[in-house]
Amino acid sequence: MASELTPPLDLEHGQGPTGPTGRQMPDFPDPQPLASHGPARIIAMCNQKGGVGKTTTTINLGAALAEYGRRVLLVDFDPQGALSVGLGVPTHQLDTTIYNLLVERGHDVREIIQRTSVDGLDVVPANIDLSAAEVQLVGEVAREQILSRILRPVLDDYDVVLIDCQPSLGLLTVNALTAAHGVIIPLETEYFAMRGVALLVETIEKITDRLNPALQIDGILATMFDGRTLHSREVVGSVVDHFDERVFHTVISRTVKFPDATLAAEPITSYATGHSGANAYRQLARELVARGGAP
Repeated sequence: MASELTPPLDLEHGQGPTGPTGRQMPDFPDPQPLASHGPARIIAMCNQKGGVGKTTTTINLGAALAEYGRRVLLVDFDPQGALSVGLGVPTHQLDTTIYNLLVERGHDVREIIQRTSVDGLDVVPANIDLSAAEVQLVGEVAREQILSRILRPVLDDYDVVLIDCQPSLGLLTVNALTAAHGVIIPLETEYFAMRGVALLVETIEKITDRLNPALQIDGILATMFDGRTLHSREVVGSVVDHFDERVFHTVISRTVKFPDATLAAEPITSYATGHSGANAYRQLARELVARGGAP
């Protein structure tokens, strides 16, 4: 395979009980504090299927990494602007968004970065204007590398940049994959959701081959898991059978607290800090650091 996973964890130490993926659950320690910040590792949250938890994961993984002392920048790269709204950004009132940086010269990404209620967590917002960018960029020289150029000035200010991609494999997603060092693939635990993963992996391999040789698949994240149903358990087992160590040990269970937190315009880690959903994203942050996917 052209795009390889970060080397698997040494599972000889710190084993716990069997986790929801059917494998031994390693002990993921709290990340060590960082002596300095940057340059950032860029991760694209990508799946061409909608409704699989990309935005929820981008917000809450970012917030969990920020809790562990990482400086995190979230990039809303979906014209629906759900990530921006989910962090309380009034997108309809913004004169300048990521769209303007993509199609106009003379802007600096620092101008549009918004602070969030979470210390260490910032966002580059988007709104419906972004839907026009794909058409407008078609004739541009090096159009696949525009997002990479936009982000370059702030990479030394952050430890992790998470890009929330739109549910498509179009030019915006190609831009995100070209800018990224890694990809996380959220995958809803139902059979139809699995069908598109092979196509996505194929697209990632093409990007690796033609545009971004450094791109890695950081992992596949099972989302909307319901351990009470045989269906969810069988889907997770099938995903592990197909992708083995590419599948995160952490699994995100379905809970009403996620939409509740979105309505409150804050991450679940602050909205319901002791909830199992918040702890799952903290575990994902620890696992990502343990895998080498974040500093």
